[in-house]
Amino acid sequence: MQTVKLNNGIEMPLLGFGVFQMSDAAECERAVIDAIDTGYRLIDTAASYQNETQVGNALKQSGIDRNELFVTTKLWLQDTHYEGAKAQFERSLNRLQLDYVDLYLIHQPYGDVHGAWRAMEELQQEGKIRAIGVSNFHPDRLADLIAFNNVAPAVNQIEVNPFNQQLHAVPWNQSRGIQPEAWAPFAEGKNGLFQHPVLTAIGQKYSKSVGQVVLRWIFQRGIISLAKSVRKERMAENINILDFELSSEDMLQIAALDTATSAFFSHRDPAMVEWLTGRKLDV
Repeated sequence: MQTVKLNNGIEMPLLGFGVFQMSDAAECERAVIDAIDTGYRLIDTAASYQNETQVGNALKQSGIDRNELFVTTKLWLQDTHYEGAKAQFERSLNRLQLDYVDLYLIHQPYGDVHGAWRAMEELQQEGKIRAIGVSNFHPDRLADLIAFNNVAPAVNQIEVNPFNQQLHAVPWNQSRGIQPEAWAPFAEGKNGLFQHPVLTAIGQKYSKSVGQVVLRWIFQRGIISLAKSVRKERMAENINILDFELSSEDMLQIAALDTATSAFFSHRDPAMVEWLTGRKLDV
């Protein structure tokens, strides 16, 4: 598995497996075991997904050495402050049945992110976290976080797909040494992604699926991607993107699909901010 070096020197796989919306315990455990067996080493969960226990069980059952795995989890909103971050992190660590996590992210750009960040800096210094980062932060929020703290985020996990290509955010992150990571690379199939004529034509040229074309496009932009599936054959397909390369013409054709609009919602929409900040979970 190819890796990228983060700004603190640690290596992170460029292809990962996510477990968002895997609420069935048995299915989640089996999916993570299958993903690891297929070759994935980056496993991405979050407190708000409420499946950290199942991920932890699968990691133990996998038989893979801990130092070969890269495990990410995330801090949910209700504890985005100094004391809350410390406490929620320990609960996540217990559910995952681990001594440390490789990457811990502030899941949403709201609340006392500065207090939570200072707690995360301390947890990193204690060796409980190898790298700290954020998710869904626009460049202006990142600039604010960097200006008033000692450690710059190693990763920013954001929505990236052919319809929302983040043409400003991605290079801005990269120019500051922050590694972009794509959630929802397939936009959950919205806008007819899997049947899109541009993407299907490119796939036919290389005898690859639309999913493989999208993941290869993200890979060639230097972005980590998180694909999700409960089918082992699809997991294998999604990880098999290193044996072809998109041409500059292909990249330009995909670039033309950008609408610069989220396939889901804007993190700057006041109604969504109110909904997210009011979402209290048992985490």
